[in-house]
Amino acid sequence: MRSFVRHQLLPAIALLVALTVVAGVAYPAAVTAIAQVAFPNQANGSMIVVDGKTVGSSLIGQAFSDPKYLWGRPSAAGVTDANPGGYDANASGGSNLGPTNKNLLDRVTAAVDALRATNGNAPVPVDLVTTSGSGLDPEISPDAAEYQVARIAAARGIGEEVVRAAIGRHTEQPLFGFLGKPRVNVLLVNLDLDGLLR
Repeated sequence: MRSFVRHQLLPAIALLVALTVVAGVAYPAAVTAIAQVAFPNQANGSMIVVDGKTVGSSLIGQAFSDPKYLWGRPSAAGVTDANPGGYDANASGGSNLGPTNKNLLDRVTAAVDALRATNGNAPVPVDLVTTSGSGLDPEISPDAAEYQVARIAAARGIGEEVVRAAIGRHTEQPLFGFLGKPRVNVLLVNLDLDGLLR
């Protein structure tokens, strides 16, 4: 028994403690410290602060329905009777409905009809009527943003060129010019249009 304790049990416990300290304490602490120094904004959630108040994150979408704002993708994240709009960051996820699912087809058809009622009969960009895998996308395509320009300009009583300029300021290009697609950050455009970004 003493041999078992000395040769197997004690080394196993020592190894468990050592690996716990290295992998559970030292490594996470080092990664956190490096992130705080090298990328402090991203490490803290890419929060957007206006006049000392946090208004959101540039990485997590929010629901906008006022005609004077740019609208993002629909969200299936945390959709309930009490929260039909989704965008619940605690319940990130897609609808998981297949392309032939009647509920999905009905929802997309209703979304297309609603968008045409407020934006005219131009072709509706697909990202304005379909949810993403996370349900929390903060960005839309430039086509989806352009589709909404006339409505936003009319609701705000400003020229369409002013809206397009705000969209242009918050359009990100593909990484290295070819990885991904151009995308427009909805929250940043809306804050810009409200004159809250400095």
